Amino acid sequence: MTESYINNKISPEDLETIKKAKASMEDIGLLMQGLNKLGGTIETGIKIIPLKQQLWLQTHIDKILMTLVKSNLTTMQKGKSFKKPSPIVYKSLVTATGVVSGALGAATGIGTAIFASELALSTKFIMRSIMDIARSEGEDIYDLETQLSCLQVFALGGDSKDDDGLETSYYTSRMVLDNAIKGAGSYISKNGISGLNKLLLNSTNPLVKLISSVASRFTVQVSEKFIAQAVPLIGAAGGGSVNYIFINHFQKMAKAHFTIRRLERKYSRKLVETAYLKLK
Repeated sequence: MTESYINNKISPEDLETIKKAKASMEDIGLLMQGLNKLGGTIETGIKIIPLKQQLWLQTHIDKILMTLVKSNLTTMQKGKSFKKPSPIVYKSLVTATGVVSGALGAATGIGTAIFASELALSTKFIMRSIMDIARSEGEDIYDLETQLSCLQVFALGGDSKDDDGLETSYYTSRMVLDNAIKGAGSYISKNGISGLNKLLLNSTNPLVKLISSVASRFTVQVSEKFIAQAVPLIGAAGGGSVNYIFINHFQKMAKAHFTIRRLERKYSRKLVETAYLKLK
């Protein structure tokens, strides 16, 4: 597919939009780079955390994401209102949880009740913000596939020299997770959500596999957040700053992700993906 063909098929305005979305995806930003540096590199940062706490963190994040998915699937029904606070409101809420946890010493150790509750609450607010952004780009947030695509955002980390320990190419990551989303969506469409608690205990279930795939990437981000919070900065203000950087990053990833999905619906996945890969 030649560049001239792409230029004839996609408007200049939309090509510029794809270019900006790609820039957002591939540059995690100076603030997030700073957080990564505080938390250590991906290769060494996790190793700073003892194995027992690493396992606790992975298990707890699995549980948090499963709870969010379960809550959305069972409570979000068509026809019910979904209030839409601005991104600023969610930034304020997540920052506030960081301030409280920093003041109470949540960063004294992974596995503490304060750290666990702060992580669950801030992740919930981030997910709601992601869903707001999805809806602003024309997504039906009551649709199963959209809800799972919102979950997918937690696995998007940018493509940067400061984040090169994992495969983070946007379309490569999407290809892997999209297959998991299709499997999970097909299973739920066929079997419904009855007995969801038992369903989420089955490690071979497509939905559980999807959550585990996202959680493994999100765990890296959270470990960097934890290590950064553990640095003796300025207590509550430091915890609030880290959380602000954290939600700002995922709002940025969500905006780029759902902008690209909107243009894929307008043109086609293949055409937008080709343009994305060719644009510099």
